[in-house]
Amino acid sequence: MPDKTVKIIVLILLLLSAGCSTGEIKMTQQFNGQLAPCPSSPNCVSSRADDEEHRVEPFMLMSNNANCWADIVSLVKALPRTQIIAETPSYLHVEVRSFLFRFVDNLELVIAQDKQRLDIRSASVTGYSDMGVNRKRVEMLRDLFVEKGLCKTTHKTR
Repeated sequence: MPDKTVKIIVLILLLLSAGCSTGEIKMTQQFNGQLAPCPSSPNCVSSRADDEEHRVEPFMLMSNNANCWADIVSLVKALPRTQIIAETPSYLHVEVRSFLFRFVDNLELVIAQDKQRLDIRSASVTGYSDMGVNRKRVEMLRDLFVEKGLCKTTHKTR
């Protein structure tokens, strides 16, 4: 393809992606051990969501792993294109950037007080649709945590 054609295609794609934007969604924060609710847009999933469009099952942790939280944090930190925003003994917030356009998603994990349940929320910072990226990320993490013996296999929604 000639150079000019490639530049035009890239410009069109950038304009189309900007046209899908509804403005920036504020960075979420943990509220009394809970995650912020998902917005009405389809670019967010959460184990605390009540509606099927946004709901993912929480991760049920293995009770026999004393280092479970530390192992989970290490695995999340090792994900490509992640940046730690906040970390406490029971909460982790990272920004994950997409490979091509560098869009930012917020990924948050909160371990319950009983240490048996891990709640998770993954949401795009900008835009309306994420084309299922956040749901896929959460399910990839679920599979990884199960493989590493950190979580029990649970029924996946959708």
